[in-house]
Amino acid sequence: MALDPTHTYTVFAGARRLASGPPEEVAAAARVRGGDQSLLVFDDVTGSQVELDLRGSEEQVRARYRAAPQPPEARGRGRPRLGVVAREVTLLPDQWEWLAAQPGGASVVLRKLVQEARRAGSGRDRMRRAQERCYKVMVALAGDRPGFEEAARSLFRADMETFRQLAERWPADIREHLLRLADPDDAASTRSPE
Repeated sequence: MALDPTHTYTVFAGARRLASGPPEEVAAAARVRGGDQSLLVFDDVTGSQVELDLRGSEEQVRARYRAAPQPPEARGRGRPRLGVVAREVTLLPDQWEWLAAQPGGASVVLRKLVQEARRAGSGRDRMRRAQERCYKVMVALAGDRPGFEEAARSLFRADMETFRQLAERWPADIREHLLRLADPDDAASTRSPE
């Protein structure tokens, strides 16, 4: 499975965190320290569980997950590519009229509206992403632990004090990882999952 080299990952063997970091480091740690243990690997940005191909030597595993170097982009003549993607938009006739009357044209207005909406909802979006990724990992690592259901309710109420208190009963590696994932200001939560 191809892992996103821009994301960080965390591997657990039972309740013990083996490693966190880029795909190459996590895969190597899983290969070396995982042994026959059942391993769970999570994407720290999305909270999704991922599978690693640990066949071969440590160096083969590292090579499999090493980020490929990006060749420098050749600059050509003309306007630079801005990464604009053309897609179809369906609007009502009066909405098209309003867009047509705006300065700069429909594309400019739509880009500005999207940017404004993203800025206005960015805090809520980060909190929601943090809650979702934390919950996904929490189900896998702590779903059978005492206080799980109340901790999940606290997480989605954004009652972090109660969440912390309930997580105190869980193994330290699980607790610390979940608290980090639940933090909307954590570096992983500021990235959007693609």
